[in-house]
Amino acid sequence: MNRSTTGRKVFVTGATGYLGARLIPRLTERGHQVTALTRQESIRRVPPECRVVVGSPFDADTFLVSLRGADTVVHLVGTPKPSPWKGPQFRAIDEPSTLAAVRAAKATGVRHFVYVSVAHPAPIMQDYIAVRTDCEAAIAKAGVIATILRPWYILGPGHWWPLVLQPVYRLLERIPVTREAATRLGLVTISDMLATTVWSIEHPPESTRVIEVPEIRRLGRSHV
Repeated sequence: MNRSTTGRKVFVTGATGYLGARLIPRLTERGHQVTALTRQESIRRVPPECRVVVGSPFDADTFLVSLRGADTVVHLVGTPKPSPWKGPQFRAIDEPSTLAAVRAAKATGVRHFVYVSVAHPAPIMQDYIAVRTDCEAAIAKAGVIATILRPWYILGPGHWWPLVLQPVYRLLERIPVTREAATRLGLVTISDMLATTVWSIEHPPESTRVIEVPEIRRLGRSHV
């Protein structure tokens, strides 16, 4: 059973990114206390509604103290615009930043870790999937209670081109042999992701849960 909780203390990494910059205002509008981790050169890009902590997402020691007292970590650091040829960047950015955040959450007793992973299995983006699944495994190994969000592609500003594929998706979702994969690897909107992330924060689980594309869509449309 989930516990519906308001007024949470949320620590956000990747605060100036595609999701983070949009998520923070929503959280503060709903009465949550938000602390954003950022590098010195990115301070001006952090939404003004939150407390700012300067540190490196790759070094837990630079933000460990600031994390104490938080009940939720939302980890959003990752390679911008993931592509099949960005494997080295996934290993250099996505993986070490997640491991640092998990280590800090474990050390400070944070009760809930929200992680944006990726839908899998899939026929493409193997390096990206490998890194994200390794990170999911690291979260489980650390024993941190988490919400794992698994979108495939997030539609939003600058990311609308897959809309041309929607007729293909609709067709594949009607064919029994392709229905499961087409649904699991379906498209979600930035609004779906933000609403689902907010819901996840406000309803922390008793044990780790995974939220796939169909549930992201459902939560997105029912908690706008």
